[in-house]
Amino acid sequence: MEPGSPFLALRTGRPEGTPYTLTVHDLGLVHVPSGRLEASDPFVTLGEGLEVPVPAGAYPVRVTVADVSQEQDASHLREAYLSVVLADAPDAEVRPFVPEGRSTTDEHGEPLWFGVGVDAGTVGFADARAVRAATAAVDDWYGEVVDHGGPDSWFALQDSPDHLVVGAANAPLPHADGENVVLSHSGWGDGFYPVVTTHDADGALTGVHIDLQVLTAEPWWNEDDDPSEA
Repeated sequence: MEPGSPFLALRTGRPEGTPYTLTVHDLGLVHVPSGRLEASDPFVTLGEGLEVPVPAGAYPVRVTVADVSQEQDASHLREAYLSVVLADAPDAEVRPFVPEGRSTTDEHGEPLWFGVGVDAGTVGFADARAVRAATAAVDDWYGEVVDHGGPDSWFALQDSPDHLVVGAANAPLPHADGENVVLSHSGWGDGFYPVVTTHDADGALTGVHIDLQVLTAEPWWNEDDDPSEA
């Protein structure tokens, strides 16, 4: 998110700060028994994404969708946030996520942002440890999991109006013990999207969100420099 931009994840209607109507869709649970939540482009960087420490458990995942059409008639919809909800407590603070041991600024004192680089128009959440085990056990990940031609391939589920909502999917990881991946289209498509966390009045973590920059007037990153590599 751009500093000063409104943070409207999980909001509905037309909140102050945006000309767009927002809706929220429930995508089921993501199972994170390891306590390490990975945010990635699941078609390109699964197993290599940003890891966010969370209490081990299973948490609801929701996608906030913005109607960006001029007529506000739902003719042009874009995913604005993909969110893992850890608690229903009111959010008091939004923070850019900073990995353990990393600086919050670069050598010039400018803020560093960490998030998800996207090359396949999709973002997702999964248990980091389960993802590494699953990808190591499958020889042809694309042909056996992502697009094997069956109705339960990740591509088919994401495109199905009968699964969840078109553009999103909740799919089991192969060779896993109930762990899964929850994914959605990434707003405007390929690019770099920051991960932010929400916290209650006591500072406890309430959510992990990928901000897909739909509600940000201008991108904050330098397109020649991917902040995920900073």
